[in-house]
Amino acid sequence: MKNIWQILVVDDEEVMCESMAAWLREDGYRVDTASRGKQAVEMAAQTDYAIYFIDLKMPGGMDGIETLMEIHRIHPEASVVIITAYATVDTAIQAMKEGAQEYIVKPCNPQEISMLVSRIIKVKNLQRENAILRKKLTRQYNYRDIITKNARMQDILQLTQDIASLRSTVLIRGESGTGKELVARAIHFSGDRSTKPFITVSCAALTETLLETELFGYEKGSFTGAGAQTKGKFELANGGTIFLDEIGDISPKLQADLLRVLQERAFYRVGGSEEVRVDVRVIAATHKDLQQAIRDGNFRDDLYYRLNVIEIRIPPLRERREDIPLLADHLLERIAREFGKEIASVSEGAMRMLMDYDWPGNVRELENAIERACVTTRTRVLAEADFAFLEREVSARRAWSVPAGMPLEEIERRAIIATLERTSGNIKEAAAALKIDRSTLYDKLKRYEITR
Repeated sequence: MKNIWQILVVDDEEVMCESMAAWLREDGYRVDTASRGKQAVEMAAQTDYAIYFIDLKMPGGMDGIETLMEIHRIHPEASVVIITAYATVDTAIQAMKEGAQEYIVKPCNPQEISMLVSRIIKVKNLQRENAILRKKLTRQYNYRDIITKNARMQDILQLTQDIASLRSTVLIRGESGTGKELVARAIHFSGDRSTKPFITVSCAALTETLLETELFGYEKGSFTGAGAQTKGKFELANGGTIFLDEIGDISPKLQADLLRVLQERAFYRVGGSEEVRVDVRVIAATHKDLQQAIRDGNFRDDLYYRLNVIEIRIPPLRERREDIPLLADHLLERIAREFGKEIASVSEGAMRMLMDYDWPGNVRELENAIERACVTTRTRVLAEADFAFLEREVSARRAWSVPAGMPLEEIERRAIIATLERTSGNIKEAAAALKIDRSTLYDKLKRYEITR
């Protein structure tokens, strides 16, 4: 195991530096040396050494404490041992406060150095084994890209297998970003339709006319630009599954059309007179309370009961916090690989921050946070500083209060602006966060003269 660990010795005294390096090499470690603090920092930026031995007093503008601080900025989990010929209580306390793991006095004893390194490496081996075990646990709790050890989620995954080969429609409910499409895919790919198409349609992304042609297709010449007969998503999904995301956003006309498809397993293309019959399983999803929408007159009760044959409710991430470390490790591994960055893990402090955050945007927000941290970090371990933006968002939400005498319209206007800023101008996500239709949000943007 020794030859995989690298050590850096930093000392301006060439004899001391080479002697210590020779002792460590005799023990089987790979050792590099540096004579200045700045040189050590440059080498640390290129290589993540297991242990850094750093002399406290060095010329050249950067002493041992400053070198330690710079290396910890690059590698927060680095093991640093300060060595000095001038042992005082004050320097020992300062070194430990800045994160030094040990403090030793010259002249150094080779046997003492060997025992010290052996002890540090033993801890690092345990940390590495824990990281490997965490990855194994992630795979253990991974079912068709759904990563969880939460009891409610485990019940949902079992249900997806139980209903996978049924023809019954499924309604998946849950907040935005909880993974409704992943659950729909788990149902499809676990059943006897797994080799057939799985077609996804976002009902909130299109206007009524576009959604109608998207779902049912159209005949040649049925409208300007219809140059050829085109199949809709229902035809393309024949024999398989169609996933209708954000079903609560469809218009009354399309609700009636969809009800007929569910009842008759048939429909007409736009502009067509020939009935098209299909064998399609329908899985729908929504973040809305459809029963409230029925009471408000915005959703048909007969369609609701047709869709809600089997209901699955996905808990938000704040109700399954035990999944956060699993998800964070999985997302970090994928995102770091995609970006070509060597980021090994999330530090304990940073993981506590992730565990304490409420994640109003659920798994999607967690993924965005990990990606943002990966982009901005300069270290191999994501530290608390890399997630400081989460604290700012929490503070912003807590700090705002309604000023006395502010009209309701102004409160609504500010809420819309804040939501658009948080979602980077994404209308779909902003509407979902505000729990209103996209068309309603567009109306309010126009009314309050808000630009994206």
